[in-house]
Amino acid sequence: MNTPQALAQIGFGEVRHTRHRPQRHAFAYPTYFLMLPMRSLRAHGPGVLARNRRAALSFHDADHGEGGTDSLAWLDSVLQQHGIDDAQGEVWLHTYPRVLGYCFKPVSFWYCHRADGSLRAVMAEVNNTFGERHCYLLDAPRYGQPCEAAKVFHVSPFCPVRGRYRFVFMRTDGARARTVARIDYFDSDRDDDPLINTSVSGELLPLDAHTLRRALWSHPAMTLAVIARIHWQAARLWIKKAPFFRQPPAPADFVSAPATSKPSPP
Repeated sequence: MNTPQALAQIGFGEVRHTRHRPQRHAFAYPTYFLMLPMRSLRAHGPGVLARNRRAALSFHDADHGEGGTDSLAWLDSVLQQHGIDDAQGEVWLHTYPRVLGYCFKPVSFWYCHRADGSLRAVMAEVNNTFGERHCYLLDAPRYGQPCEAAKVFHVSPFCPVRGRYRFVFMRTDGARARTVARIDYFDSDRDDDPLINTSVSGELLPLDAHTLRRALWSHPAMTLAVIARIHWQAARLWIKKAPFFRQPPAPADFVSAPATSKPSPP
């Protein structure tokens, strides 16, 4: 099936994080990220994007999925395994690049669309600082409406592996293209009081020589800063005596099946 060509984008925006208990702990950082049309890149080539090669700012397929050379093929196989066979439109990958050869990607989002452009599925691909990865496959989400998935993967030693995530995704196109991905974490299934609110948002611009220079000049060590800030905030939580939870075994399944996700009331 021929998918209309879409052009790679880069987002400039902000990461926000607020923990509400036992003490309030909040921070916000400027950030940038890639928004890549994976089917178009396969059909028409990477353009200015340094893909699977060394560069100051680059994208490597091996940083996703099971570490293979074609991350889109991996995604399509996962969708097929879970009975999602109508996500044949564009697949937009929201992810951090490698910067100066290094990357750490706390979460990447694969937005999988039908041929008519409607959203069919979202894969939230999560990495922790212990070298583990897990994927939450959200079946039939809608832009602007919350959907949920049970938490099964250890991310932070200051959060238990229980409860659920609530996701909200928003995107606008046109002259002021913008994306927002929000994740609220509830450590109990019994109430609607989130422990943590997080979001990443940004303005989407064409990925070209000018925006690449802007990203590198404004944040020359951005992905190193991501991991440094994670450890700095962990130290602050330790000082605040946040509850500590030891790392449990990783879940047996690499991908949480769509049965674990469900629409949430608007």
